[in-house]
Amino acid sequence: MKKIVVFTGAGVSADSGLATFRDADGLWANYRIEEVCTPEALARNRATVIEFYNMRRREMLDKQPNAGHRAIAELERYFDVEVITQNVDNMHERAGSSHVLHLHGELTKLRSSADPGLIYPIEGWQQPLDARAEDGSLLRPHIVFFGESVPMFDRAARIAATADIMIVVGTSLAVYPAASLVGYVRRDIPIYLVDPGQPSTQMIRNPLTHIKARAAEGMPQLLEQLRNEA
Repeated sequence: MKKIVVFTGAGVSADSGLATFRDADGLWANYRIEEVCTPEALARNRATVIEFYNMRRREMLDKQPNAGHRAIAELERYFDVEVITQNVDNMHERAGSSHVLHLHGELTKLRSSADPGLIYPIEGWQQPLDARAEDGSLLRPHIVFFGESVPMFDRAARIAATADIMIVVGTSLAVYPAASLVGYVRRDIPIYLVDPGQPSTQMIRNPLTHIKARAAEGMPQLLEQLRNEA
C-alpha cells in the first residue's frame, strides 16, 4: 500500500469558517502577535493570552470539518496516510483521520509552564486562569508560540521522507521551519499542491501538480483521481 503524507495549513480549516492568521481579514488583523502568541506575552499579560485561546477553542468547537478534511480522512481507505498539520484545531481527527501530527500544538490540550512534557487534555473551551499542573506551575495552552522551537519538526521530517505521494493543501509554504518539510520528500516523489493562490514553491524540486482550488473543492477532486489510480 502506497504511503501518502498530507501536509496541511490554515486554508483547510478556513473552509470550515475558522479564522486564519495571514489573510487580510484574518486573526492577526485584530491582534498583534506580540500580545497573544509569544512567551513574553504570556508572562506579561497572562489573562489576555488565556482568553485569546479560550476564544479560539470555543470557535473550534462551534465549527465542523469540511469536505477537505473528510476527503483527507477518506484517503485511508486506499492508502497508508499520515497527516502533518500546522493547524492547532482538531478538525482532522473529527473528520476521521487516524494519524495526525500537530507541528504547532493543539488547542485541545494544556501543558505545564515549567515542564513541556506534562500535557493534559482540556474538556470544553475554557481554561481557568489559575489552573495548575501537577508540578505546581501554571498551565498554559499547548501551543508553539512565536520564538519557540518546533519540537515535532524532526519527527515530521522523518515522516515526509517516507512518502510515496505528498499532498500539500491550504498552506502558503511561507511559515518556517514547517514549509521546509517539502525539502525532505524524495526528489522522484510526486507532490500535489491544493491551493487557490500561489504558494511559494521555490523549495520544491519534485514533479508538481497544482490544483488551484480551495481545500473543500480540490481535495475531493484529488481523492477521486488518486482512488482511480490506486
